Amino acid sequence: MTLTAIHPKLPMRNKTITKDFYLHKLGFSLCGTVEYEGYLMLKKDHIEIHFFEFQELPPEENYGMVYIRTDDIDRLYQSFQENSVAIHPNGQLETKPWGQREFSILDPDSNLLTFGADS
Repeated sequence: MTLTAIHPKLPMRNKTITKDFYLHKLGFSLCGTVEYEGYLMLKKDHIEIHFFEFQELPPEENYGMVYIRTDDIDRLYQSFQENSVAIHPNGQLETKPWGQREFSILDPDSNLLTFGADS
């Protein structure tokens, strides 16, 4: 038996806002052509992130987090800057003591996305 993929599920307050951010700011695309009420599935390259509707979510109380590996962290960081994606104030691009080069962003619902690569 082999595990083959993981698709984290994160909360979203507004499907339209979440979809717009991931499609137009981060370069994701929709998974398939079927729209589901209160649910959103997005993909980019070899990853998928799913979202479930949670309209009452206070963003400051959201602890949703995902760590995403990439093979070109500097290029990804630059593309986000060119697309005016706000980098988390405590998540600037840097090499961490554990040897990973990382940066972080928050999506519109305060889900923390950390991107990392071997340095």
